[in-house]
Amino acid sequence: LWETYHRKVVRRPLPSLHVKYADEPLILNVEMKDFIHDGSEVNRPNNALEIYLKELGSESPKLVHLINSSIYKENKRHVKHIGSKAFGIQYLLKGIYTHNGLLYFHTQIRNTSNVPFNVDFVTFKIVDKKVMKRTAVQEQVIFPLRAYNYVTEVAGKKDGRTVFTFDKFTIPEDKMLVVELNEKSGGRHQSFTVECEDIVRARVINELKVR
Repeated sequence: LWETYHRKVVRRPLPSLHVKYADEPLILNVEMKDFIHDGSEVNRPNNALEIYLKELGSESPKLVHLINSSIYKENKRHVKHIGSKAFGIQYLLKGIYTHNGLLYFHTQIRNTSNVPFNVDFVTFKIVDKKVMKRTAVQEQVIFPLRAYNYVTEVAGKKDGRTVFTFDKFTIPEDKMLVVELNEKSGGRHQSFTVECEDIVRARVINELKVR
């Protein structure tokens, strides 16, 4: 940025921006926090939570945030048969919820070991049940629209929970959803599967009870 001031050319440094590349990013769209403003309607930021985004369909970002927060605070385990456990790490699906065309997956990582668990990435893939050796062609990756309280590290003897938001989807009878949790610089990876019947049994969110 160049500026002429009192016939003297002054060079101002441009602000720096740090970008971290990821082969498989968890979230493709990032929603910024509300900017500081004076509260008047004409000065409201363009990314306010009340503004609807195409990726969320007819659901407002504010309501999606409140639903995620409510699921997280309630912390109930409605699904008790889906999860994996190995190497002192347990990865659970605690609940599946639905509201206005969106799905919410409540997950938990429990670390019963003394060694911290660092999350590299989490993937959601629809795969063919009959194909043992899966390839990229046979997998359909499902990307979350939101990740509330995304856990990146779980210390020893601790746990962490995340609520993922998805656009509505169902699974054909001959396929299943595979959820994979990968450890960064480690081998304590976890995975569990979700069937179509689990999706269609998702609990309906009551807006009146969302706090």
